[in-house]
Amino acid sequence: MAARRIAMTPGARRVLAAASRLFYERGIHAVGVDLIASEAGVTKKTLYDRFGSKDQIVVEYLAARDERWRAFVAERLARVEPGSADRVLAVFDASRDWMAESSPKGCSMVKAHAEISDASHPAYEIIIGQKQWMLTLFTDLVREYAAPRADELARTLMILHEGALVAHGLGIFPDPAGHARDRAAELLAASC
Repeated sequence: MAARRIAMTPGARRVLAAASRLFYERGIHAVGVDLIASEAGVTKKTLYDRFGSKDQIVVEYLAARDERWRAFVAERLARVEPGSADRVLAVFDASRDWMAESSPKGCSMVKAHAEISDASHPAYEIIIGQKQWMLTLFTDLVREYAAPRADELARTLMILHEGALVAHGLGIFPDPAGHARDRAAELLAASC
């Protein structure tokens, strides 16, 4: 079942912009509706009239990031010849650029999952859905490349990718996406 979404009025867009920035910077549980309303320049009543609950704001925040991420990846993949290893590697390149532009503290879905692990939370399916989409994307790209044991290789690429996102957020070493991309290239070359 897909998460319920709301229509965005100008006030709702201001709330979502403020909440998105605050949730990413400070964490979902650390940010209250009073702060979101204040940062958005709306009353708490307006916030609740538009969203109904903080949980719905979280849903909108994560769904919007997911939609932007998927469009970002699709645009990058459209530039690369189908069936090539470069198409798989384009996902790692997209992640490197996305992290530099939009995710200096790491993956918003991984960060959200650290706070929302209850499957009954309305945002949970968005978090898990994005990661399932990533695994399907890697599987489809590896099959397109015609690598043997595509499912196994796709899972390994997914682990490399997700590990790079976490390592980026932790800042332990420079360019984890580039490191993961290099290992992915080696795996793809060895698979043929």
